[in-house]
Amino acid sequence: MGRGKVTLRRIENKINRQVTFSKRRSGLLKKAHEISVLCEVDVALIVFSSKGKLSEYATNASVCG
Repeated sequence: MGRGKVTLRRIENKINRQVTFSKRRSGLLKKAHEISVLCEVDVALIVFSSKGKLSEYATNASVCG
């Protein structure tokens, strides 16, 4: 039995929105690492928070330039 479908809409509660962002960002970084290892590909991921904070991931220094 799986989860129900999640409706995509803005999370109004500021604290809940930040917690969700942090969890999903870390999950996204983990998935980027996994696909780079499993498929032997170069991956670059750039995420900006609503306050402009940068999170980045790259498997190879030449990917980011």
